[in-house]
Amino acid sequence: MVKVVDKLLLFLYSIAIGCVSVFLLSIGFGWISQDLLNDLADDLYRVNSIQITLAVTGVILFILSLRFFIVSLQRGSASAPSIDQRTDFGDIRISLETIENLALKAASRQRGVKDLRARIRATDAGLDIVIRAVVDGESSIPVLTEEIQRAVKEHVEDIAGIPVTNVAVYVANIIQTGTFKSRVE
Repeated sequence: MVKVVDKLLLFLYSIAIGCVSVFLLSIGFGWISQDLLNDLADDLYRVNSIQITLAVTGVILFILSLRFFIVSLQRGSASAPSIDQRTDFGDIRISLETIENLALKAASRQRGVKDLRARIRATDAGLDIVIRAVVDGESSIPVLTEEIQRAVKEHVEDIAGIPVTNVAVYVANIIQTGTFKSRVE
C-alpha cells in the first residue's frame, strides 16, 4: 500500500516539476516576454488567493521532496518474499523462490513434461501453486496433470513442511515429437 502511495506521489511530483521546468525553459529561451513576466509577478503580489495557492503548492512540493529524500536514504528492507515460521529453537524463513524450485523439481520428474514454470502465492491457509507446463502429448493430459499435482503437493509439504492448499496445472501447449520416417527411393 505504501509503495502505491509513493508511486502516486512521485507521479504528481514529476508533473509539478515538469511544469516548473517548462516555465523556466520558456523564460530562458525568451518565449515569455519580460513585460508578461512583470505583469504576472505584479498579479501574484496583488491577489491574495494566488499567493495562498502558491504558498500551499510550495509547502506540498517541499513535503514531497522531504518524503522522497527520506525514502532514498532508507535501507531497502525489501528482501525476497518468504514464508516465516517460528519453532522452539527460533525463526525459519523459506523464500518463495525456494518453494518454486521445489515445485519445479517435483513436476519435472513426471514423464511427458517438457517445459515448466511455477508461480507461488502464500495465503493464510497455506500455499497456492500454479504450474505452467508444456507436455509431449504422448500420454493422457488429465492423468499427467493429476500426477503433477500430487507430486508437487507431497514434495513441497515433505521438504518445506508448509501445507499446500492448491496446485493448479495449466497445460500451455503440446510439443510435437520429431518422429519422421525417412523415405529412401
